[in-house]
Amino acid sequence: MRIRIIDAFTDEPFRGNAAAVCLLDGDSWPDETWMGRLAAEMNLSETVFTLPGVDGADYGIRWFTPMREVDMCGHATLAAAHALHVDRGGPATVTFSSRSGILTVQTFADGSITMDFPASPTTETPAPDGLADALRVDVVATYDTGPLGDLLVEVADEQTVRGLAPDMNAVAAIERAHKIRGLIVTAQASEYDFISRFFAPTDGIPEDPVTGSAHTALAPFWGARLGKTNLVGLQASPRSGVVRTEVRDDRVLLTGRAVTVLDGELQGSSRPVALVS
Repeated sequence: MRIRIIDAFTDEPFRGNAAAVCLLDGDSWPDETWMGRLAAEMNLSETVFTLPGVDGADYGIRWFTPMREVDMCGHATLAAAHALHVDRGGPATVTFSSRSGILTVQTFADGSITMDFPASPTTETPAPDGLADALRVDVVATYDTGPLGDLLVEVADEQTVRGLAPDMNAVAAIERAHKIRGLIVTAQASEYDFISRFFAPTDGIPEDPVTGSAHTALAPFWGARLGKTNLVGLQASPRSGVVRTEVRDDRVLLTGRAVTVLDGELQGSSRPVALVS
């Protein structure tokens, strides 16, 4: 089986967020336990699988962290679209059937990729006990992101976001106690519209380098604050990445680039087929 590692939300190798990409053939998904084991073996934020012709879409798409299958992942969707573009060539629009509905992704002639995702509106909510201590910074306000499952945490300024050094054990305890997927920590930025970082240790991702799905909440949140529909966000992890966003009613367009850094064949394992497609 062919497998690629593709860095998303960047045009430079070893930056942005890496995803392992498997473009499957056939008419059924592999056994999901096997997919989970492969994701654990790759030990990246996400391993993504696509399968042609699922639920009326061009492809089905499924995402696995090293710990579990997830409902939405932006950077791995961008990586999969990049792989399809490399294989097929030319500008293209593809649809993916996912746990989060039908996702439309367009690849342009210059290599940029725009993904159409559902927006994740935010609602202010009390901060969990111990959050400021876990993050080791003062918290301005916290917001629920609905089905996205993250907690958006506003802090004072860009420097606070850049300097974050959380207590990961304490962050994991808060995420488990409150059934939170991850913490999105954000502030307004100088060179960009906003800055963010993302922590999800309970998913085996202490810090996610660039989190496309988090921007489905960040873009509407900062768009309302700044009175803008087109915004650019910097995710300031050590690898870092830039996400261009556009808010369109209940959808958010996420635009970025990607680069393939490894292309090879998976050895030592055949493709186990699930009993039920």
